[in-house]
This record gives sequence, C-alpha cells and structure tokens, in this order.
Amino acid sequence: MKKKIAVAMSGGVDSSLTAALLIERGFEVFGVTMLLDDDEKNISDAKKVCEHLGINHLVADFRKIFRDKVENYFVEEYLRGRTPNPCVRCNREIKFGALFDVAKNFGAEFFSTGHYARIVFENGRFKLKKAVDVAKDQSYVLYNLTAEKLAKIILPLGNFSKAETRALAEKFNLPVAQKPDSQEICFVPNDDYKNFIANRAPDAQALQAGEIVSSDGKILGSHHGVANYTIGQRKGLGIAAPHPLYVTKLNVAEKKIVVDSNDKLFSDTLTAHDAHWIYKPSLPKNFFAKIRYGAKFSACTVEEEKNFLRVKFFEPQRAITPGQSIVFYDGEEVLGGAEINC
Repeated sequence: MKKKIAVAMSGGVDSSLTAALLIERGFEVFGVTMLLDDDEKNISDAKKVCEHLGINHLVADFRKIFRDKVENYFVEEYLRGRTPNPCVRCNREIKFGALFDVAKNFGAEFFSTGHYARIVFENGRFKLKKAVDVAKDQSYVLYNLTAEKLAKIILPLGNFSKAETRALAEKFNLPVAQKPDSQEICFVPNDDYKNFIANRAPDAQALQAGEIVSSDGKILGSHHGVANYTIGQRKGLGIAAPHPLYVTKLNVAEKKIVVDSNDKLFSDTLTAHDAHWIYKPSLPKNFFAKIRYGAKFSACTVEEEKNFLRVKFFEPQRAITPGQSIVFYDGEEVLGGAEINC
C-alpha cells in the first residue's frame, strides 16, 4: 500500500514541485489549499497543478481562523509598538496546526510543504535542519514544530536551490513553473502594512500623531503614528540632525518615538518569552542564534528564568526588535526559539 500524504499547495512553484516529487517517490498524494481571503487565484492555480499531476485537490476554508490567529495578531502587535512575525505565527497555528489536522482527518499519514528546510533522522530522533541553500533557508520560521510532528512531515525542497526548483518544475511541465514568488506578507495587499493596519484599527492610539524625541527628551519633530515605525529605522523620519538618527524605542502610551545614533542600537543581551523547544536542552547553554529571519548567526548563552529566557551574545547585536523571534541552532539543527521582549 502506498503511503498517503497531503501537500499544502499554495498554487506556487515550490509546493507544486513538492507534490510532483512525492508522486515520483511513490506516495499517494493529494493537495490541500487554504482559502484565506476572497481571492481564489491561488486556489485556481493549485487546482490546475493537481489536475496536471492527476491527484485529488481539497480546499480548506480558513478565512475565519486565519483572521483570528494571524491577521489580528499582526495588527495587535503593531498597535503595541512591536514588530510581529506573521510567518512564524501562521506556521504554528495554521499550516502545521489546523491544516495539519485537516490533512490527518482526510486520511493522510504524512504532511508536506514547499519550505526550504530539512528533516533528517539521526541518532535515534528526527531533527529539523537548515536548508542546503543558505539563501533560501526557512528553518527559522519552523521552530515551533514538535518532535512528534517532525516524524510525520516531509520537506523535499531542503536540498535544492531555487534555480534547481525552477528547472525541475520545467522538467515536470508544471503549469506554474515560471510563476513569480509570492509577496513577503501574503495577506497584505501591495506589501502596504501601514494601510492594512489603518483599515483594521483607524482609531487606535498607535496610529495617532505624536512627537519624535531624542533620548534626552528633546522634541525633534512629529510623526503620524507609532505603529508606522520599526526599531532601527532611519528613512522617513522627516527630521533634520547633524548626524544620522535611528528609531531606538517606540512608546505607544505616550505616542512618542525615540531616536538616537546608530551605536545606541547595539546590545549584547535580550529577554524572550513564549519559548518553544523541539528538544529542550539543559540550560544554561551556548547556541548560535538568529534575532530575525535575515540576520546572521551569532553565538550566545541562554539562561532560563521563571517565565522567560535571558540571552547574552558574545558580540552586540543591532536593532534587537520586540515581537520578532530568536531561534536557536546547534550547528545545522534547530532546537527551538522564543519571542523577543526587549
């Protein structure tokens, strides 16, 4: 009997190739696509791919749960003066949460996505590891997976580069082989998150005008809402100064944005909450960590306190941002992560 596997199909080249590769490997594959808004273009593309591959295609109406668990979280974090990571939240709550369960309910023994990361079985356990292509590696956004789920998840693209993925998609004659990659935040039209937030919460205090001040309290200018700025931002401040100034703090309660010189953005410590470990190590322990998706790996020591983690870096990090995730690696392997407080 063939093993039955569900592939989360977005209508893009990565998930489409994932389905084709799994068919080639002898699985009984079916596609499942999430309906997240009223635009059914991606669903149509996923259906065409499934028809091309000769497999069944299901649609899961996740509009309500996606709005509740991802979009509302996204807006609320910005309104608190934090910078959210919707991909991390979506993977935890939706793709490898609700969709994983739907696939299981339809008889899938395994679950697959087009993420660029690897799951390998070594030394008696399944491990989540970085992709071979460092430029495409998505292991950072998958740190909320569990050991139990790793045993049921297959990620075929972890050994490929994007160029190789495109070439293989052409080889399989997939209808979406040349489809452009999706925008960074799939639910935000034109990547305009400011307008998205303003439409959802037009009267929020974080969108009200306020002052831009120096670290010693001197008023330097005005802004149009704290939620429209992020830690480390330089451009778009609209203030004049003898040297470059950067956002170092967002104060929603006082409607103030604090700016300072670049050197004030560096810190060698942070605290983080909502820690999740795929395999929990004994702490304190040294790791390599990333403080955002595009950050470099940096050596650090992690200690556990009552309800949070305290992280000490060997070298200061620039623009540590509340709301982003810090993810911990042991060599190639992801051990876990947490949400940054400060």
